[in-house]
Amino acid sequence: MKKKVLVLFGGVSSEHEVSLVSASSVISRIPADKYDIKAMGITRDGRFLLYSGDPALLPESRWLEDESKLEKAVISCDRSHHGIIHLESGEIEYIDVVFPVLHGKNGEDGTMQGLLEISGIPYVGCDTASSAICMDKAVTNAMADFIGIPQAKWAAFGKAAYYAEKNALLRDAAEKLGFPIFVKPANAGSSVGISKASDMAELEKACDLAFTHDKKVVLEENIVGYEVECAVLGNEDPVASIPGEIVACNDFYDYDAKYLANKSELHIPARLSAEKLEDVRKTAIKAYSALGCAGLARVDFFVRKSDGLVMLNETNTIPGFTSISMYPKLFEASGIPYSELLDKLINYAIER
Repeated sequence: MKKKVLVLFGGVSSEHEVSLVSASSVISRIPADKYDIKAMGITRDGRFLLYSGDPALLPESRWLEDESKLEKAVISCDRSHHGIIHLESGEIEYIDVVFPVLHGKNGEDGTMQGLLEISGIPYVGCDTASSAICMDKAVTNAMADFIGIPQAKWAAFGKAAYYAEKNALLRDAAEKLGFPIFVKPANAGSSVGISKASDMAELEKACDLAFTHDKKVVLEENIVGYEVECAVLGNEDPVASIPGEIVACNDFYDYDAKYLANKSELHIPARLSAEKLEDVRKTAIKAYSALGCAGLARVDFFVRKSDGLVMLNETNTIPGFTSISMYPKLFEASGIPYSELLDKLINYAIER
């Protein structure tokens, strides 16, 4: 019998739309000869709906337009159910594995993983703890410092402290990091809410923007280097892909450069020496293992131009799966086609 896979998409997150595009690709590429695929969307206001329509209609929320394809249902927290409850009929449907294609808050930050842990249903990707650690850039940075993985100089503070002693915090950050400074919400992805500040006025404006997305912000020094990404796959014995390089069409690889402008350059493999490519792969696996990742993650780096130092930027536990996303592209270049990659991810979830 085919195993039943529930693909989760959408979510109450600033990355809702990116999730819809990723899920459209995932649902259409999971091997249909091996799996019975169910799709469950989470609307922007948090409603759970089973969707039986065309996955091509997910982007721009077109999936919500045909009510005949929608059904109210929820994931059951009762471990004996091991699945979902159809709310109108009360029917319980067994699910073998969940594939959460949920980017950002309420999906990639450990909250959904916690629900699935309680439900007892295997799921693709990192567990609750590693998802939460990797989602919070300040915690990831602290862990990287402890592990001994090089990274940019950084600072972080919460909203209450910021508005209580703004001038002192900004002054200290400027002295420690030097301009330009990148300001990021601690818990957001897809470069949402990120700014590059070149002076004190811009730094204050950037922090105010970041605090509209999260209650904690991270400030990082500017690194002049190559932006390199490495995909990692597996549980106890993970493997790393060929690293790829991004040349942003904008001043930095922001949301527009990632998803809208469609003009950024991708180089697979990255334009580095064979020795440096291997250094990136080894560091990616080191970070992946130390942060407790399993199933998958995309580990992003800077390779500093001045001395070739490989520096951790961030770890994404549910990377994009759109047609232009680096994670599937990197493994395709490494000899694992998209559909085979999805099959492996599902099996790693069940194995774990």
